[in-house]
Amino acid sequence: MTFAIGLIVAVASILGGFAALGGHLIVIWQPWEFVIIGGSALGTFIIANPIKTIKDTGKAVMEAILEKTPKPRDFLDVLGILYALMRELKVKSRAEVEAHIDNPTESAIFIAFPKILANKDLTAFICDYCRLIIIGNARTHEIEALMDEELHTVKHDKMKPYHALSAVAEALPALGIVAAVLGVIKAMGALDQSPELLGGLIGAALVGTFAGIFISYGVITPLATKIKVVREKQLRAYVIVKQSLLAFMNGALPQIAVEHGRKTIPSNERPSIDDVESETIAGGAKPTAEAA
Repeated sequence: MTFAIGLIVAVASILGGFAALGGHLIVIWQPWEFVIIGGSALGTFIIANPIKTIKDTGKAVMEAILEKTPKPRDFLDVLGILYALMRELKVKSRAEVEAHIDNPTESAIFIAFPKILANKDLTAFICDYCRLIIIGNARTHEIEALMDEELHTVKHDKMKPYHALSAVAEALPALGIVAAVLGVIKAMGALDQSPELLGGLIGAALVGTFAGIFISYGVITPLATKIKVVREKQLRAYVIVKQSLLAFMNGALPQIAVEHGRKTIPSNERPSIDDVESETIAGGAKPTAEAA
């Protein structure tokens, strides 16, 4: 929503200011200049990125525009499932816990948190490290180092759309110049025409420069930044898992371990201790009762 509002404000300010200066808006409407710029930008984007990144960029753009960031309810779900799993790890046998880890789609714990289960990457992250805890041979600092390395990899993958769009944004001003040069070439072919016609052709050519710069700094760069912000917020769930499980491995009770995870949530989005306590008791008791 904020992206659409900001874009409307930017376009309205530019066009409104241009009209207030006495400019004719129809002059800016040069569709073939936009085709040259947009088509060449899209082509270079396709050349530079694999299919997986192209698809993920489309997904990331929608996430940014719709602001699909984790809400306090999502954080409570993460803390709730971690509490339930850690309690199982503490009181149940290895075979009983492995049933949840090896087949989360049929686990009463994971089924109780459908949003977590729908996030396959996060579910795999949780299951992998719970499995390492079950094995019991790895030391805490080794698990932490492994988690940090995986988080680095996950972040690198999540940020590919941001880097891809940033590269396009950097190229757009130059592509605008390409469109302008082509327009000037066209204008040079009309030197024997009237000054009015020649001036219109040169003005149309300069629209390419304007469009390239505006689309770069007014649209693509802010969109890429928005994608970065959204994806970084989505990665917060992984940090919660990391801190909670590490605290549990160091001997903390499940209720204390989830508090370690809660503290990693930004203060303006962090659920209260009472909310977490209520959620973990409600969210953890049900799966355990069913499992029993």
